[in-house]
Amino acid sequence: MKLKKNAPYLLIIISLVIYSCGNNNANQEANTTSTDSLQIGHNNNNFYLNEIDHYLTLYPHSITDLVSANIAYQIYEGLVGFNPKDLNIVPAIAEKWDIDETGTVYTFKLKKGVKFQDDPCFEGGKGREVTANDFKYSFTLLCTQSPDNRVFNSSFKGRVVGADSYFEASAKGKPSFELEGVKVKDDYTLEITLLQHDQSFLNILATIYGSVLPKEGVEKYGNTLKIGTGAFILKEPSNASEVVYLVKNNNYHRKDKEGKKLPYIDTVVVSFLPTKQAELEMFKKQELDYVYGLPSESVNELVEEQIKNFQKNPAKFILNRLPDMSSNYYEFNILVKPFDNVKVRKAFNYAIDREKLVTETLNDQAFGPAVNGITSPTFKDYKTTEIRGYTFDVAKAKKLLAEAGYPDGKGFPTIRMQFNGNNSKNTNVAIEIQKQLFTNLNVNVDLNNVSFATGIENALKSEKANMTKTSWVADYPNPENFLFNFYGKNVPESKEANSFPNSTRYQNIAFDRLFEQGRKAKNTADAYQNFMKAEQIMIDDAPIMPLWYDENYRLLNSRVINFYPNAMVYRNFSEVSLKHN
Repeated sequence: MKLKKNAPYLLIIISLVIYSCGNNNANQEANTTSTDSLQIGHNNNNFYLNEIDHYLTLYPHSITDLVSANIAYQIYEGLVGFNPKDLNIVPAIAEKWDIDETGTVYTFKLKKGVKFQDDPCFEGGKGREVTANDFKYSFTLLCTQSPDNRVFNSSFKGRVVGADSYFEASAKGKPSFELEGVKVKDDYTLEITLLQHDQSFLNILATIYGSVLPKEGVEKYGNTLKIGTGAFILKEPSNASEVVYLVKNNNYHRKDKEGKKLPYIDTVVVSFLPTKQAELEMFKKQELDYVYGLPSESVNELVEEQIKNFQKNPAKFILNRLPDMSSNYYEFNILVKPFDNVKVRKAFNYAIDREKLVTETLNDQAFGPAVNGITSPTFKDYKTTEIRGYTFDVAKAKKLLAEAGYPDGKGFPTIRMQFNGNNSKNTNVAIEIQKQLFTNLNVNVDLNNVSFATGIENALKSEKANMTKTSWVADYPNPENFLFNFYGKNVPESKEANSFPNSTRYQNIAFDRLFEQGRKAKNTADAYQNFMKAEQIMIDDAPIMPLWYDENYRLLNSRVINFYPNAMVYRNFSEVSLKHN
Protein backbone atom coordinates (compact mmCIF):
# COMPACT_ATOMS: atom_id res chain seq x y z
CA MET A 1 0.00 0.00 0.00
CA LYS A 2 1.44 3.34 -1.04
CA LEU A 3 0.84 6.89 0.09
CA LYS A 4 -2.72 8.04 0.58
CA LYS A 5 -2.99 11.03 2.88
CA ASN A 6 0.32 12.39 1.68
CA ALA A 7 -0.15 11.78 -2.02
CA PRO A 8 -0.13 15.51 -3.01
CA TYR A 9 3.42 15.79 -1.79
CA LEU A 10 4.57 13.17 -4.22
CA LEU A 11 4.54 15.92 -6.84
CA ILE A 12 7.44 17.64 -5.17
CA ILE A 13 9.41 14.61 -4.08
CA ILE A 14 12.58 14.53 -6.12
CA SER A 15 14.48 11.32 -6.71
CA LEU A 16 17.98 11.14 -5.38
CA VAL A 17 20.33 13.01 -7.67
CA ILE A 18 23.52 11.13 -8.48
CA TYR A 19 26.54 13.31 -9.15
CA SER A 20 29.91 12.20 -10.42
CA CYS A 21 32.82 12.62 -8.05
CA GLY A 22 34.28 15.15 -10.44
CA ASN A 23 36.41 17.93 -9.01
CA ASN A 24 36.31 17.58 -5.28
CA ASN A 25 38.92 17.52 -2.61
CA ALA A 26 39.41 13.77 -2.83
CA ASN A 27 43.10 14.20 -3.59
CA GLN A 28 43.82 16.20 -0.45
CA GLU A 29 46.33 14.50 1.83
CA ALA A 30 45.43 16.37 4.99
CA ASN A 31 46.36 14.84 8.31
CA THR A 32 43.68 12.93 10.15
CA THR A 33 41.10 15.38 11.49
CA SER A 34 41.41 16.19 15.16
CA THR A 35 38.17 15.86 17.07
CA ASP A 36 38.99 19.16 18.76
CA SER A 37 38.81 20.99 15.44
CA LEU A 38 35.40 19.76 14.28
CA GLN A 39 32.86 22.49 13.64
CA ILE A 40 29.10 22.15 13.25
CA GLY A 41 28.10 23.64 9.91
CA HIS A 42 29.06 23.12 6.31
CA ASN A 43 32.21 25.16 5.79
CA ASN A 44 34.09 21.89 6.19
CA ASN A 45 34.47 18.46 4.70
CA ASN A 46 32.44 16.55 7.28
CA PHE A 47 29.23 14.55 6.89
CA TYR A 48 26.67 14.85 9.71
CA LEU A 49 23.99 12.36 10.69
CA ASN A 50 22.04 11.39 13.80
CA GLU A 51 20.95 8.10 15.33
CA ILE A 52 17.96 7.92 17.68
CA ASP A 53 19.52 5.03 19.61
CA HIS A 54 23.14 4.75 20.69
CA TYR A 55 25.20 1.90 19.33
CA LEU A 56 25.46 -1.09 21.65
CA THR A 57 28.84 -2.52 20.60
CA LEU A 58 31.33 -2.22 17.77
CA TYR A 59 32.83 -5.67 18.21
CA PRO A 60 31.72 -7.43 14.98
CA HIS A 61 30.96 -10.80 16.56
CA SER A 62 28.59 -9.19 19.10
CA ILE A 63 26.62 -6.91 16.78
CA THR A 64 22.89 -7.64 16.57
CA ASP A 65 21.47 -4.17 15.85
CA LEU A 66 21.45 -1.88 12.82
CA VAL A 67 22.90 1.22 14.52
CA SER A 68 25.99 -0.65 15.66
CA ALA A 69 26.38 -2.37 12.29
CA ASN A 70 26.22 0.85 10.28
CA ILE A 71 28.96 2.47 12.36
CA ALA A 72 31.07 -0.69 12.36
CA TYR A 73 30.83 -0.98 8.56
CA GLN A 74 32.90 2.21 8.34
CA ILE A 75 35.65 0.79 10.58
CA TYR A 76 35.94 -2.82 9.43
CA GLU A 77 36.12 -4.72 6.14
CA GLY A 78 36.07 -8.33 5.04
CA LEU A 79 36.94 -10.25 1.91
CA VAL A 80 33.97 -8.79 0.04
CA GLY A 81 31.38 -6.09 0.63
CA PHE A 82 28.07 -4.68 -0.56
CA ASN A 83 27.73 -2.01 -3.22
CA PRO A 84 25.47 0.56 -1.51
CA LYS A 85 23.93 1.49 -4.86
CA ASP A 86 22.49 -1.91 -5.75
CA LEU A 87 23.58 -4.20 -2.86
CA ASN A 88 25.54 -6.45 -5.22
CA ILE A 89 28.69 -8.14 -3.93
CA VAL A 90 31.91 -6.24 -4.69
CA PRO A 91 35.59 -6.88 -3.85
CA ALA A 92 36.95 -5.52 -0.57
CA ILE A 93 40.20 -6.98 0.77
CA ALA A 94 39.88 -9.84 -1.71
CA GLU A 95 40.81 -8.66 -5.21
CA LYS A 96 39.12 -11.63 -6.82
CA TRP A 97 37.80 -15.09 -6.05
CA ASP A 98 37.02 -18.38 -7.75
CA ILE A 99 34.34 -20.95 -6.95
CA ASP A 100 34.90 -24.53 -8.04
CA GLU A 101 32.43 -26.48 -10.16
CA THR A 102 30.79 -28.04 -7.07
CA GLY A 103 30.03 -24.59 -5.68
CA THR A 104 31.64 -25.53 -2.38
CA VAL A 105 35.29 -24.42 -2.59
CA TYR A 106 35.95 -20.67 -2.60
CA THR A 107 39.47 -19.40 -3.28
CA PHE A 108 40.14 -15.75 -2.46
CA LYS A 109 43.14 -13.74 -3.65
CA LEU A 110 43.90 -10.95 -1.18
CA LYS A 111 45.01 -7.49 -2.16
CA LYS A 112 48.57 -6.72 -1.11
CA GLY A 113 49.38 -3.71 1.04
CA VAL A 114 46.10 -3.55 3.00
CA LYS A 115 46.90 -2.45 6.54
CA PHE A 116 45.08 -2.37 9.84
CA GLN A 117 44.45 1.08 11.26
CA ASP A 118 47.25 2.48 13.42
CA ASP A 119 46.93 1.59 17.10
CA PRO A 120 49.20 1.05 20.12
CA CYS A 121 48.45 -2.69 19.98
CA PHE A 122 50.81 -2.93 17.01
CA GLU A 123 54.59 -2.64 17.12
CA GLY A 124 55.50 1.04 16.96
CA GLY A 125 51.79 1.92 16.93
CA LYS A 126 51.64 1.38 13.16
CA GLY A 127 49.05 -0.90 11.61
CA ARG A 128 50.60 -3.91 9.90
CA GLU A 129 49.68 -5.61 6.63
CA VAL A 130 46.71 -7.95 6.50
CA THR A 131 47.40 -11.51 5.33
CA ALA A 132 45.37 -14.66 4.83
CA ASN A 133 46.40 -15.74 8.34
CA ASP A 134 44.40 -12.82 9.75
CA PHE A 135 41.26 -14.14 8.07
CA LYS A 136 42.03 -17.63 9.34
CA TYR A 137 42.31 -16.18 12.85
CA SER A 138 39.12 -14.09 12.51
CA PHE A 139 37.03 -16.94 11.13
CA THR A 140 38.34 -19.32 13.79
CA LEU A 141 37.29 -16.76 16.39
CA LEU A 142 33.89 -16.62 14.70
CA CYS A 143 33.58 -20.37 15.31
CA THR A 144 34.63 -20.18 18.98
CA GLN A 145 32.11 -20.24 21.83
CA SER A 146 32.21 -17.04 23.83
CA PRO A 147 29.75 -14.64 25.48
CA ASP A 148 31.04 -12.12 22.92
CA ASN A 149 30.16 -14.32 19.95
CA ARG A 150 26.50 -13.95 19.06
CA VAL A 151 26.73 -14.46 15.33
CA PHE A 152 28.06 -17.99 14.80
CA ASN A 153 24.52 -19.21 14.07
CA SER A 154 24.09 -16.47 11.49
CA SER A 155 27.41 -17.01 9.78
CA PHE A 156 29.45 -20.23 9.57
CA LYS A 157 27.21 -22.68 11.44
CA GLY A 158 26.02 -25.43 9.11
CA ARG A 159 27.86 -23.83 6.21
CA VAL A 160 31.64 -24.21 6.57
CA VAL A 161 33.33 -27.60 6.87
CA GLY A 162 34.37 -28.23 10.47
CA ALA A 163 32.73 -25.09 11.86
CA ASP A 164 30.14 -26.89 13.98
CA SER A 165 32.60 -29.39 15.47
CA TYR A 166 35.10 -26.63 16.22
CA PHE A 167 32.42 -24.54 17.93
CA GLU A 168 31.27 -27.49 20.03
CA ALA A 169 34.83 -28.39 21.06
CA SER A 170 35.66 -24.78 21.92
CA ALA A 171 33.22 -24.91 24.83
CA LYS A 172 35.91 -26.83 26.72
CA GLY A 173 38.75 -24.51 25.78
CA LYS A 174 40.91 -24.04 22.70
CA PRO A 175 40.43 -27.11 20.48
CA SER A 176 43.43 -29.29 19.67
CA PHE A 177 42.55 -29.15 15.96
CA GLU A 178 42.18 -26.33 13.46
CA LEU A 179 39.08 -25.08 11.69
CA GLU A 180 39.08 -27.56 8.83
CA GLY A 181 37.17 -25.58 6.22
CA VAL A 182 39.41 -22.49 6.26
CA LYS A 183 42.92 -22.97 4.85
CA VAL A 184 45.78 -20.54 4.23
CA LYS A 185 47.40 -21.41 0.90
CA ASP A 186 49.91 -18.57 1.09
CA ASP A 187 50.06 -15.06 2.56
CA TYR A 188 47.57 -13.74 0.02
CA THR A 189 45.44 -16.80 -0.78
CA LEU A 190 42.62 -18.13 1.40
CA GLU A 191 40.49 -21.19 0.71
CA ILE A 192 37.08 -21.80 2.31
CA THR A 193 35.27 -25.09 1.85
CA LEU A 194 31.52 -25.40 2.41
CA LEU A 195 29.47 -28.43 3.36
CA GLN A 196 27.26 -27.91 0.33
CA HIS A 197 26.37 -25.34 -2.29
CA ASP A 198 25.17 -22.20 -0.52
CA GLN A 199 23.54 -19.41 -2.51
CA SER A 200 24.14 -16.81 0.21
CA PHE A 201 27.70 -17.49 1.32
CA LEU A 202 29.22 -14.40 -0.33
CA ASN A 203 26.46 -12.34 1.29
CA ILE A 204 27.43 -13.79 4.66
CA LEU A 205 31.06 -12.81 4.09
CA ALA A 206 29.96 -9.27 3.17
CA THR A 207 28.16 -8.73 6.48
CA ILE A 208 29.87 -7.19 9.46
CA TYR A 209 30.39 -10.73 10.79
CA GLY A 210 32.90 -11.38 7.99
CA SER A 211 35.26 -8.59 9.08
CA VAL A 212 38.97 -9.25 9.51
CA LEU A 213 40.18 -8.63 13.08
CA PRO A 214 43.75 -8.13 14.27
CA LYS A 215 44.89 -10.72 16.81
CA GLU A 216 46.93 -8.07 18.64
CA GLY A 217 43.82 -5.91 19.00
CA VAL A 218 41.56 -8.72 20.19
CA GLU A 219 44.14 -9.78 22.76
CA LYS A 220 44.57 -6.20 24.02
CA TYR A 221 40.98 -4.93 23.90
CA GLY A 222 38.69 -7.97 23.75
CA ASN A 223 35.09 -7.02 23.01
CA THR A 224 35.94 -3.30 23.11
CA LEU A 225 37.99 -3.67 19.93
CA LYS A 226 37.46 -0.89 17.40
CA ILE A 227 40.30 -1.52 14.92
CA GLY A 228 39.79 -2.63 11.35
CA THR A 229 40.99 -1.83 7.85
CA GLY A 230 38.09 0.46 6.94
CA ALA A 231 37.98 3.95 5.52
CA PHE A 232 37.33 5.58 8.91
CA ILE A 233 38.79 5.39 12.40
CA LEU A 234 36.51 5.75 15.42
CA LYS A 235 37.21 8.65 17.78
CA GLU A 236 35.18 8.82 20.97
CA PRO A 237 35.29 12.19 22.76
CA SER A 238 34.48 12.63 26.44
CA ASN A 239 30.80 13.13 25.53
CA ALA A 240 30.63 9.91 23.44
CA SER A 241 27.09 9.31 24.65
CA GLU A 242 26.11 12.37 22.60
CA VAL A 243 28.43 12.23 19.58
CA VAL A 244 31.23 10.13 18.03
CA TYR A 245 33.53 10.81 15.09
CA LEU A 246 34.51 8.55 12.25
CA VAL A 247 37.73 10.15 11.10
CA LYS A 248 39.41 9.63 7.72
CA ASN A 249 41.92 6.79 7.62
CA ASN A 250 44.81 8.23 5.63
CA ASN A 251 46.26 4.74 5.15
CA TYR A 252 43.10 3.33 3.58
CA HIS A 253 43.97 1.03 0.69
CA ARG A 254 41.25 1.83 -1.84
CA LYS A 255 41.37 4.41 -4.64
CA ASP A 256 38.72 5.62 -7.06
CA LYS A 257 38.75 4.99 -10.81
CA GLU A 258 40.93 8.06 -11.34
CA GLY A 259 43.52 6.84 -8.86
CA LYS A 260 42.54 9.26 -6.08
CA LYS A 261 42.73 7.99 -2.54
CA LEU A 262 39.56 7.23 -0.64
CA PRO A 263 37.77 8.32 1.45
CA TYR A 264 36.96 11.80 0.16
CA ILE A 265 35.42 13.25 3.32
CA ASP A 266 37.37 13.98 6.49
CA THR A 267 34.90 12.95 9.17
CA VAL A 268 31.48 11.38 9.63
CA VAL A 269 29.96 13.06 12.69
CA VAL A 270 27.36 10.81 14.36
CA SER A 271 25.20 12.41 17.04
CA PHE A 272 22.68 10.64 19.28
CA LEU A 273 19.58 12.79 19.74
CA PRO A 274 16.60 10.76 20.97
CA THR A 275 13.77 12.20 18.84
CA LYS A 276 12.95 12.61 15.16
CA GLN A 277 11.77 16.15 15.82
CA ALA A 278 15.22 17.07 17.13
CA GLU A 279 16.74 15.50 14.03
CA LEU A 280 14.47 17.50 11.77
CA GLU A 281 15.29 20.78 13.52
CA MET A 282 19.00 20.10 13.07
CA PHE A 283 18.48 19.32 9.39
CA LYS A 284 16.60 22.59 8.86
CA LYS A 285 19.58 24.42 10.36
CA GLN A 286 21.86 22.42 8.05
CA GLU A 287 23.51 20.77 11.04
CA LEU A 288 22.66 17.35 9.61
CA ASP A 289 23.19 16.10 6.07
CA TYR A 290 20.84 13.13 6.21
CA VAL A 291 17.71 12.06 8.06
CA TYR A 292 16.15 8.61 7.78
CA GLY A 293 12.65 7.58 8.84
CA LEU A 294 10.82 10.89 9.22
CA PRO A 295 7.16 10.77 10.32
CA SER A 296 4.73 11.74 7.55
CA GLU A 297 3.43 14.74 9.46
CA SER A 298 6.95 16.10 9.84
CA VAL A 299 7.57 15.69 6.12
CA ASN A 300 4.37 17.56 5.30
CA GLU A 301 5.36 20.37 7.65
CA LEU A 302 8.87 20.58 6.23
CA VAL A 303 7.68 20.67 2.62
CA GLU A 304 5.14 23.40 3.34
CA GLU A 305 7.64 25.42 5.33
CA GLN A 306 10.60 25.12 2.96
CA ILE A 307 9.03 24.45 -0.43
CA LYS A 308 11.60 26.66 -2.19
CA ASN A 309 14.45 24.45 -1.04
CA PHE A 310 12.81 21.50 -2.82
CA GLN A 311 11.86 23.41 -5.98
CA LYS A 312 15.17 25.12 -6.65
CA ASN A 313 17.17 23.89 -9.61
CA PRO A 314 19.20 22.16 -8.37
CA ALA A 315 17.19 21.37 -5.25
CA LYS A 316 18.78 22.22 -1.92
CA PHE A 317 17.01 19.39 -0.14
CA ILE A 318 16.26 16.01 -1.70
CA LEU A 319 13.39 13.90 -0.39
CA ASN A 320 12.56 10.38 -1.42
CA ARG A 321 10.61 7.47 -0.08
CA LEU A 322 11.73 3.87 -0.51
CA PRO A 323 10.48 0.50 0.70
CA ASP A 324 12.86 -1.18 3.11
CA MET A 325 13.95 -4.79 3.52
CA SER A 326 12.36 -4.54 6.93
CA SER A 327 9.34 -5.98 8.74
CA ASN A 328 7.76 -5.11 12.09
CA TYR A 329 6.06 -7.63 14.32
CA TYR A 330 5.42 -8.81 17.86
CA GLU A 331 6.95 -12.07 19.02
CA PHE A 332 4.92 -14.36 21.24
CA ASN A 333 6.58 -16.15 24.13
CA ILE A 334 5.59 -19.56 22.82
CA LEU A 335 7.29 -21.48 25.64
CA VAL A 336 4.72 -20.59 28.31
CA LYS A 337 0.97 -20.15 28.68
CA PRO A 338 -1.12 -18.74 27.13
CA PHE A 339 0.94 -18.45 23.92
CA ASP A 340 2.07 -22.07 23.96
CA ASN A 341 -1.37 -22.63 22.38
CA VAL A 342 -1.41 -22.00 18.62
CA LYS A 343 -5.10 -21.13 18.72
CA VAL A 344 -4.38 -18.24 21.09
CA ARG A 345 -1.62 -16.99 18.81
CA LYS A 346 -3.91 -17.17 15.78
CA ALA A 347 -6.72 -15.45 17.68
CA PHE A 348 -4.44 -12.51 18.44
CA ASN A 349 -3.39 -12.33 14.80
CA TYR A 350 -6.97 -12.23 13.52
CA ALA A 351 -7.94 -9.64 16.17
CA ILE A 352 -5.65 -6.90 14.84
CA ASP A 353 -6.83 -4.43 12.21
CA ARG A 354 -3.52 -3.87 10.44
CA GLU A 355 -5.05 -1.59 7.84
CA LYS A 356 -6.20 0.80 10.55
CA LEU A 357 -2.84 0.50 12.23
CA VAL A 358 -1.08 1.61 9.06
CA THR A 359 -3.46 4.33 7.91
CA GLU A 360 -4.31 5.92 11.27
CA THR A 361 -1.64 5.04 13.82
CA LEU A 362 1.30 5.16 11.40
CA ASN A 363 -0.23 7.86 9.19
CA ASP A 364 0.58 5.72 6.15
CA GLN A 365 4.28 5.67 6.97
CA ALA A 366 4.65 2.08 5.84
CA PHE A 367 4.73 0.05 2.67
CA GLY A 368 1.58 -1.67 3.86
CA PRO A 369 0.03 -3.99 6.45
CA ALA A 370 1.85 -7.30 6.95
CA VAL A 371 -0.88 -9.66 5.81
CA ASN A 372 1.36 -11.95 3.73
CA GLY A 373 4.03 -13.17 6.10
CA ILE A 374 7.28 -11.91 7.57
CA THR A 375 9.40 -11.30 4.45
CA SER A 376 9.28 -7.74 3.18
CA PRO A 377 7.87 -7.39 -0.37
CA THR A 378 11.16 -6.05 -1.76
CA PHE A 379 12.59 -9.13 -3.45
CA LYS A 380 12.00 -9.62 -7.15
CA ASP A 381 10.32 -12.95 -7.95
CA TYR A 382 9.66 -13.77 -4.29
CA LYS A 383 5.86 -13.83 -4.39
CA THR A 384 4.92 -12.67 -0.94
CA THR A 385 1.29 -12.16 -2.00
CA GLU A 386 0.94 -15.93 -2.36
CA ILE A 387 1.67 -16.42 1.35
CA ARG A 388 -1.58 -16.54 3.31
CA GLY A 389 -1.29 -14.37 6.35
CA TYR A 390 -3.86 -12.97 8.75
CA THR A 391 -6.62 -10.56 7.82
CA PHE A 392 -8.84 -8.72 10.30
CA ASP A 393 -11.60 -11.13 11.38
CA VAL A 394 -12.99 -10.59 14.88
CA ALA A 395 -15.48 -13.47 14.64
CA LYS A 396 -12.73 -15.93 13.78
CA ALA A 397 -10.51 -14.50 16.51
CA LYS A 398 -13.21 -14.94 19.16
CA LYS A 399 -13.97 -18.47 17.98
CA LEU A 400 -10.31 -19.50 18.23
CA LEU A 401 -9.94 -17.93 21.68
CA ALA A 402 -13.04 -19.81 22.87
CA GLU A 403 -11.68 -23.07 21.46
CA ALA A 404 -8.50 -22.41 23.42
CA GLY A 405 -10.57 -22.28 26.61
CA TYR A 406 -11.14 -18.54 26.97
CA PRO A 407 -14.66 -17.71 25.74
CA ASP A 408 -15.06 -13.94 25.44
CA GLY A 409 -11.67 -13.62 27.11
CA LYS A 410 -12.88 -15.11 30.41
CA GLY A 411 -10.02 -16.42 32.50
CA PHE A 412 -7.41 -15.06 30.12
CA PRO A 413 -4.40 -13.69 32.03
CA THR A 414 -3.24 -10.11 31.72
CA ILE A 415 -0.61 -9.93 28.99
CA ARG A 416 2.70 -8.12 29.45
CA MET A 417 3.70 -6.51 26.17
CA GLN A 418 7.23 -5.10 25.82
CA PHE A 419 8.40 -2.42 23.40
CA ASN A 420 11.10 0.21 23.01
CA GLY A 421 9.44 3.52 23.79
CA ASN A 422 12.39 5.62 22.62
CA ASN A 423 10.62 5.39 19.30
CA SER A 424 7.27 7.23 19.47
CA LYS A 425 6.01 5.05 16.63
CA ASN A 426 6.43 1.96 18.79
CA THR A 427 4.58 3.61 21.66
CA ASN A 428 1.64 4.61 19.49
CA VAL A 429 1.43 1.15 17.96
CA ALA A 430 1.56 -0.52 21.38
CA ILE A 431 -1.30 1.63 22.66
CA GLU A 432 -3.40 0.88 19.57
CA ILE A 433 -2.80 -2.88 19.85
CA GLN A 434 -3.69 -2.71 23.54
CA LYS A 435 -7.00 -1.07 22.61
CA GLN A 436 -7.79 -3.50 19.81
CA LEU A 437 -7.10 -6.60 21.89
CA PHE A 438 -9.33 -5.34 24.68
CA THR A 439 -12.12 -4.30 22.31
CA ASN A 440 -12.02 -7.37 20.09
CA LEU A 441 -11.06 -10.15 22.53
CA ASN A 442 -11.73 -8.69 25.98
CA VAL A 443 -8.06 -9.22 26.81
CA ASN A 444 -6.12 -6.93 29.14
CA VAL A 445 -2.61 -5.85 28.17
CA ASP A 446 -0.01 -4.16 30.38
CA LEU A 447 2.51 -2.11 28.42
CA ASN A 448 6.17 -2.42 29.36
CA ASN A 449 8.34 0.35 27.90
CA VAL A 450 12.05 -0.53 27.97
CA SER A 451 15.24 0.94 26.53
CA PHE A 452 16.62 -0.12 23.16
CA ALA A 453 19.47 -2.13 24.74
CA THR A 454 17.22 -3.78 27.34
CA GLY A 455 14.71 -4.72 24.68
CA ILE A 456 17.33 -6.54 22.61
CA GLU A 457 18.72 -8.41 25.62
CA ASN A 458 15.28 -9.41 26.92
CA ALA A 459 14.13 -10.66 23.53
CA LEU A 460 16.90 -13.29 23.48
CA LYS A 461 15.93 -14.81 26.84
CA SER A 462 13.41 -17.57 27.42
CA GLU A 463 11.97 -15.83 30.47
CA LYS A 464 10.59 -12.66 28.96
CA ALA A 465 7.43 -10.70 28.29
CA ASN A 466 4.42 -12.47 26.77
CA MET A 467 4.78 -10.31 23.66
CA THR A 468 7.86 -8.42 22.48
CA LYS A 469 8.03 -5.77 19.73
CA THR A 470 10.62 -6.65 17.11
CA SER A 471 11.71 -5.27 13.78
CA TRP A 472 14.07 -7.03 11.43
CA VAL A 473 16.16 -5.26 8.80
CA ALA A 474 17.86 -7.66 6.40
CA ASP A 475 21.56 -8.31 6.98
CA TYR A 476 21.84 -9.26 3.32
CA PRO A 477 19.44 -8.99 0.37
CA ASN A 478 17.74 -12.37 0.36
CA PRO A 479 14.43 -13.67 1.84
CA GLU A 480 16.53 -16.35 3.53
CA ASN A 481 17.67 -13.76 6.06
CA PHE A 482 14.11 -13.21 7.32
CA LEU A 483 13.31 -16.91 7.58
CA PHE A 484 16.63 -17.69 9.26
CA ASN A 485 15.16 -16.09 12.39
CA PHE A 486 12.87 -19.12 12.71
CA TYR A 487 15.34 -21.91 11.92
CA GLY A 488 14.87 -24.40 14.74
CA LYS A 489 18.44 -25.72 14.76
CA ASN A 490 19.57 -22.33 16.06
CA VAL A 491 17.61 -22.72 19.31
CA PRO A 492 19.96 -23.57 22.20
CA GLU A 493 19.20 -26.60 24.35
CA SER A 494 19.51 -24.57 27.51
CA LYS A 495 16.70 -22.16 28.26
CA GLU A 496 19.26 -20.05 30.09
CA ALA A 497 21.25 -19.42 26.90
CA ASN A 498 20.44 -16.46 24.66
CA SER A 499 18.76 -17.47 21.42
CA PHE A 500 19.95 -15.37 18.49
CA PRO A 501 18.67 -14.90 15.88
CA ASN A 502 15.76 -17.26 16.63
CA SER A 503 14.56 -15.27 19.62
CA THR A 504 11.06 -16.82 19.38
CA ARG A 505 12.68 -20.28 19.92
CA TYR A 506 10.32 -21.58 17.24
CA GLN A 507 10.97 -25.14 16.07
CA ASN A 508 9.28 -27.09 13.29
CA ILE A 509 10.97 -29.98 11.48
CA ALA A 510 9.09 -29.37 8.22
CA PHE A 511 10.07 -25.68 8.22
CA ASP A 512 13.72 -26.56 8.85
CA ARG A 513 13.80 -29.10 6.03
CA LEU A 514 12.36 -26.67 3.46
CA PHE A 515 14.61 -23.88 4.69
CA GLU A 516 17.69 -26.05 4.26
CA GLN A 517 16.57 -27.10 0.77
CA GLY A 518 16.17 -23.45 -0.16
CA ARG A 519 19.56 -22.52 1.17
CA LYS A 520 21.41 -25.17 -0.83
CA ALA A 521 19.33 -24.74 -4.01
CA LYS A 522 21.35 -24.27 -7.21
CA ASN A 523 19.17 -21.45 -8.55
CA THR A 524 17.05 -18.60 -7.22
CA ALA A 525 13.74 -20.00 -8.46
CA ASP A 526 14.17 -23.28 -6.54
CA ALA A 527 15.44 -21.44 -3.47
CA TYR A 528 12.45 -19.10 -3.41
CA GLN A 529 9.97 -21.94 -3.92
CA ASN A 530 11.29 -23.74 -0.85
CA PHE A 531 11.53 -20.57 1.21
CA MET A 532 7.91 -19.67 0.44
CA LYS A 533 6.71 -23.11 1.51
CA ALA A 534 8.72 -22.80 4.71
CA GLU A 535 7.36 -19.32 5.38
CA GLN A 536 3.78 -20.54 5.00
CA ILE A 537 4.37 -23.25 7.62
CA MET A 538 5.80 -20.70 10.05
CA ILE A 539 2.97 -18.23 9.50
CA ASP A 540 0.41 -21.00 10.07
CA ASP A 541 2.12 -21.83 13.37
CA ALA A 542 1.99 -18.12 14.29
CA PRO A 543 4.99 -17.66 16.61
CA ILE A 544 4.75 -13.96 15.71
CA MET A 545 2.14 -11.32 14.93
CA PRO A 546 3.29 -9.53 11.74
CA LEU A 547 2.15 -5.90 11.67
CA TRP A 548 3.60 -3.88 8.78
CA TYR A 549 6.32 -3.70 6.15
CA ASP A 550 8.52 -0.63 6.28
CA GLU A 551 8.74 2.21 3.81
CA ASN A 552 10.55 5.33 4.95
CA TYR A 553 11.35 8.88 3.95
CA ARG A 554 14.96 9.85 3.40
CA LEU A 555 15.96 13.50 3.52
CA LEU A 556 19.33 14.50 2.08
CA ASN A 557 21.21 17.76 1.66
CA SER A 558 22.06 18.09 -2.04
CA ARG A 559 25.67 18.95 -1.23
CA VAL A 560 26.17 15.22 -0.66
CA ILE A 561 27.47 13.22 -3.63
CA ASN A 562 27.47 9.45 -4.12
CA PHE A 563 25.38 8.65 -1.07
CA TYR A 564 22.94 5.91 -2.04
CA PRO A 565 19.92 5.20 0.15
CA ASN A 566 19.00 1.54 -0.25
CA ALA A 567 16.39 -0.91 0.94
CA MET A 568 18.77 -2.59 3.40
CA VAL A 569 19.63 0.76 5.08
CA TYR A 570 23.26 -0.22 4.52
CA ARG A 571 25.77 2.64 4.61
CA ASN A 572 29.26 2.95 3.24
CA PHE A 573 30.85 6.40 3.31
CA SER A 574 34.13 5.49 1.62
CA GLU A 575 33.10 7.05 -1.72
CA VAL A 576 30.80 9.80 -0.44
CA SER A 577 31.96 13.34 -1.18
CA LEU A 578 30.64 16.85 -0.60
CA LYS A 579 30.15 19.85 -2.85
CA HIS A 580 31.66 23.04 -1.52
CA ASN A 581 30.43 26.54 -2.31
